[in-house]
Amino acid sequence: MRIPKSWVHVMVKEISRELLNRKLIDLNIPEDHFKIALEELILEELMAEDRLNDEVREMLKKYDAEIEKGRMDYRKVFDLTKQKLVRERNIIL
Repeated sequence: MRIPKSWVHVMVKEISRELLNRKLIDLNIPEDHFKIALEELILEELMAEDRLNDEVREMLKKYDAEIEKGRMDYRKVFDLTKQKLVRERNIIL
Protein backbone atom coordinates (compact mmCIF):
# COMPACT_ATOMS: atom_id res chain seq x y z
CA MET A 1 0.00 0.00 0.00
CA ARG A 2 1.43 3.35 -1.00
CA ILE A 3 -0.08 5.35 1.84
CA PRO A 4 -0.17 4.46 5.53
CA LYS A 5 -3.25 2.57 6.64
CA SER A 6 -3.74 5.09 9.43
CA TRP A 7 -4.45 7.82 6.87
CA VAL A 8 -7.49 6.03 5.48
CA HIS A 9 -9.69 6.95 8.43
CA VAL A 10 -8.79 10.62 8.03
CA MET A 11 -9.40 10.44 4.28
CA VAL A 12 -12.83 8.88 4.84
CA LYS A 13 -13.82 11.63 7.27
CA GLU A 14 -12.83 14.33 4.77
CA ILE A 15 -14.38 12.63 1.74
CA SER A 16 -17.68 11.91 3.47
CA ARG A 17 -17.84 15.43 4.92
CA GLU A 18 -17.27 16.99 1.49
CA LEU A 19 -19.77 14.71 -0.23
CA LEU A 20 -22.43 15.51 2.34
CA ASN A 21 -21.69 19.25 2.57
CA ARG A 22 -21.84 19.67 -1.20
CA LYS A 23 -25.00 17.55 -1.29
CA LEU A 24 -23.41 15.22 -3.84
CA ILE A 25 -24.94 12.21 -2.11
CA ASP A 26 -28.14 11.55 -0.21
CA LEU A 27 -27.69 8.84 2.39
CA ASN A 28 -30.35 6.21 2.94
CA ILE A 29 -28.25 4.58 5.65
CA PRO A 30 -26.72 5.95 8.85
CA GLU A 31 -23.63 8.08 8.24
CA ASP A 32 -21.49 5.76 10.39
CA HIS A 33 -22.41 2.78 8.19
CA PHE A 34 -21.53 4.80 5.10
CA LYS A 35 -18.12 5.71 6.55
CA ILE A 36 -17.38 2.09 7.45
CA ALA A 37 -18.29 0.93 3.94
CA LEU A 38 -16.24 3.72 2.36
CA GLU A 39 -13.23 2.85 4.50
CA GLU A 40 -13.47 -0.82 3.52
CA LEU A 41 -13.73 0.12 -0.15
CA ILE A 42 -10.72 2.43 -0.02
CA LEU A 43 -8.62 -0.14 1.85
CA GLU A 44 -9.57 -2.82 -0.67
CA GLU A 45 -8.47 -0.63 -3.57
CA LEU A 46 -5.24 0.43 -1.88
CA MET A 47 -4.33 -3.17 -1.16
CA ALA A 48 -4.75 -4.27 -4.79
CA GLU A 49 -1.07 -3.63 -5.50
CA ASP A 50 -0.03 -5.54 -2.38
CA ARG A 51 -2.02 -8.57 -3.53
CA LEU A 52 -0.52 -8.31 -7.01
CA ASN A 53 3.01 -8.12 -5.57
CA ASP A 54 2.33 -11.23 -3.48
CA GLU A 55 1.08 -13.06 -6.55
CA VAL A 56 4.17 -12.11 -8.57
CA ARG A 57 6.47 -13.24 -5.73
CA GLU A 58 4.65 -16.56 -5.65
CA MET A 59 5.00 -16.95 -9.44
CA LEU A 60 8.74 -16.23 -9.30
CA LYS A 61 9.44 -18.85 -6.63
CA LYS A 62 9.90 -21.47 -9.34
CA TYR A 63 12.85 -19.46 -10.67
CA ASP A 64 14.69 -19.23 -7.33
CA ALA A 65 17.58 -21.39 -8.54
CA GLU A 66 18.22 -19.26 -11.62
CA ILE A 67 17.96 -16.06 -9.62
CA GLU A 68 20.38 -17.33 -6.96
CA LYS A 69 22.88 -18.36 -9.62
CA GLY A 70 22.72 -14.87 -11.08
CA ARG A 71 21.16 -15.95 -14.37
CA MET A 72 18.13 -13.75 -13.72
CA ASP A 73 17.78 -10.33 -12.13
CA TYR A 74 14.95 -10.74 -9.61
CA ARG A 75 13.94 -7.05 -9.59
CA LYS A 76 13.82 -6.88 -13.38
CA VAL A 77 11.84 -10.12 -13.75
CA PHE A 78 9.53 -9.03 -10.92
CA ASP A 79 8.82 -5.67 -12.58
CA LEU A 80 8.28 -7.23 -16.02
CA THR A 81 5.93 -9.89 -14.62
CA LYS A 82 3.99 -7.30 -12.66
CA GLN A 83 3.66 -5.03 -15.71
CA LYS A 84 2.42 -7.96 -17.77
CA LEU A 85 -0.27 -8.86 -15.22
CA VAL A 86 -1.35 -5.21 -14.94
CA ARG A 87 -1.80 -5.02 -18.73
CA GLU A 88 -3.58 -8.38 -18.99
CA ARG A 89 -5.99 -7.63 -16.15
CA ASN A 90 -6.45 -3.90 -16.85
CA ILE A 91 -5.44 -3.08 -13.29
CA ILE A 92 -5.06 0.55 -12.36
CA LEU A 93 -2.39 1.12 -9.71
